[in-house]
Amino acid sequence: MAKDLVVPQNMQLLKLPPYAPELNPQEHIWDELREKAFPNRVFADLASVRGQLDQWLPQLAADCTTLRSITAWPWIVRLNLNAH
Repeated sequence: MAKDLVVPQNMQLLKLPPYAPELNPQEHIWDELREKAFPNRVFADLASVRGQLDQWLPQLAADCTTLRSITAWPWIVRLNLNAH
């Protein structure tokens, strides 16, 4: 909602609903992390949580197949293909 944003004539902005996690792929990344990196775990402190994230985030980032299955929804892929 930046007032200074100039939208090119060949683009149209579509507003998303205020709360729509199903439209936001990063929500599903967090679901994957919670399920795989933090199942039934209790951590003594925030440093332990960060340590677990430091271990799992690079593994998830390297797993292109899983990331694609979680985030490459057909409508997102179409947007990217149409942008070029």
